[in-house]
Amino acid sequence: MLRDCSDHQITRETESLIRELYPICRSITGDGVRQTLRILQGQIPLTIQEVASGTRVFDWTVPKEWNIRGAFIKNGRGDKIVDFADCNLHVVGYSVPFKGRLSLEELKKHLFALPEHPDWIPYRTTYYKESWGFCLSHRQLTEMTDGVYEVYIDSSLHDGQLTYGEYYIAGERSDEVLLSCHICHPSLCNDNLSGIALMVSLAKHLTQRKRRYSYRFLFIPGTIGSIAWLALNEAHVASIKHGFVVAGVGDKGGFTYKKSRRRDAEIDRVFSYVLRNSADNSKIIDFHPYGYDERQFCSPGFNLSVGCVMRTPFGEYPEYHTSADNLDFISFEALSDSFEKCVSALNILDNNGVYSNQNPKCEPQLGKRGVYGSIGGETDRRTDEMAILWVLNMSDGTNSLLDIADRSGLNFAIIVKAAQALLDHGLLKESPE
Repeated sequence: MLRDCSDHQITRETESLIRELYPICRSITGDGVRQTLRILQGQIPLTIQEVASGTRVFDWTVPKEWNIRGAFIKNGRGDKIVDFADCNLHVVGYSVPFKGRLSLEELKKHLFALPEHPDWIPYRTTYYKESWGFCLSHRQLTEMTDGVYEVYIDSSLHDGQLTYGEYYIAGERSDEVLLSCHICHPSLCNDNLSGIALMVSLAKHLTQRKRRYSYRFLFIPGTIGSIAWLALNEAHVASIKHGFVVAGVGDKGGFTYKKSRRRDAEIDRVFSYVLRNSADNSKIIDFHPYGYDERQFCSPGFNLSVGCVMRTPFGEYPEYHTSADNLDFISFEALSDSFEKCVSALNILDNNGVYSNQNPKCEPQLGKRGVYGSIGGETDRRTDEMAILWVLNMSDGTNSLLDIADRSGLNFAIIVKAAQALLDHGLLKESPE
């Protein structure tokens, strides 16, 4: 049966959620991730899962858990010139504990700045190599004079857990749509929090409408999270028929869809249709094996039909992985537009199907059946009639409704209504998959 395409919107609650999550220091493991997921549990019934450090997941090993309580650099007068309490980007993620006094020359080996943006603080990590470091603005760096500096990092790196969140929404079928975002960045709004907030909004929306597919939402640390989930759920992966990764969906650039490795999967064709019919600067890019977690879901051993949605691709805007990716950088209107496009795609995915004309030899007499005029709604009668004729002619058990909308040039929603009218009059039957 065809799904209803419900009205949808994104609320100011999304903005409030981003503001609440912004100050938290997140990484690929640790209490910041747990705190974030507990806050999300107040929005959706998320299940929190943990995987022990040292667990083998394919060619990888779940790393030690990292937490940080504070860090600073003091000059010779005892003034804190860099303080983790001021900005959690100041410490290189996964820095090991350190306490000592260093000359400026020695200290500079552990300092990172951006000369091209002198007031921005870069974001750096050292996940899989035990080291330490500080990030600071280039202006701060140039103001440091020769002398001895006191350096202190109050962190811990120990056997613990990798934590992620999962939310499953059952549909009429056990076949699944997988939606995933990363939760491993500290105070970065576009490249982290926009994806989290959009995922929460999509989950809320989907619980309020009929669903053909079941939906699985993953809130996971980047790379190691998707690898761990796939390793622990390998037997379940066959249920995933479609999906996309959500990342960086709040900047003012045009909406971008990155295709799956398959390039012509149904989810690829759905987003191609949505963006082709958008009167804006949206674009489609081909798959490449670098980026977010789509590269794990699309690895050759799985080759899932999973694309990636974003706005400006990562690394193509100067604020990427810097303190400038803040609350002022993201656009509520852009986030709403990203939500609308994702919902449109999911509505098409859930309503798409292949049907067979039950009266295929010449056109059936539609007038006596009362089919004409039975669609109703906002379209004119001529458009309704053309949609009915297109669906009847193309429904030979091989063409999907999306194929028909593409070929006819008619809006997918009109094609859906025409198919529903023909189903109601016994002139159409869904073909088995």
